Amino acid sequence: MSAPFEERSGVVPCGTPWGRWYQTLEEVFIEVRVPPGTRAKDVRCSLQSRHIALSVRGQEVLQGKLFDSTITDEGTWTLEDRKLIRIVLMKTNRDAGNCWTSLLENEYAADPWVQDQMQRKLTLERFQRENPGFDFSGAEISGNYSKGGPDFSSLEK
Repeated sequence: MSAPFEERSGVVPCGTPWGRWYQTLEEVFIEVRVPPGTRAKDVRCSLQSRHIALSVRGQEVLQGKLFDSTITDEGTWTLEDRKLIRIVLMKTNRDAGNCWTSLLENEYAADPWVQDQMQRKLTLERFQRENPGFDFSGAEISGNYSKGGPDFSSLEK
């Protein structure tokens, strides 16, 4: 079995003061650096459809309204090596055109170049899903790829 598209093609991260976030067609990943030795009982994490709140040892790290809605029951967080919190949110809208421009409504926005790279990657991921026999992980895309790129679904195969 081959690796998922995002593992073969890499990620396009958006750096933040506390770590980074990145996305695929279906998910948003948040990686938060925490003090070494952090234990799960030190972490308070609330994941709701449009809101996130994370505090470590009583200190607020991240809180606010998410850029778009997520599926509450499918959001998870894990503490890895007692120094990294990884949060995975499942997008409600999983179209290639749904490229989050920021993590929260008014915070942690991707700069224009990173945003462009994120949209290109989501468009290629969509092409991979529509054409499972081809490997688009090393492909380059140019032209009209905003909003998920052109729609070829009506073409005859």
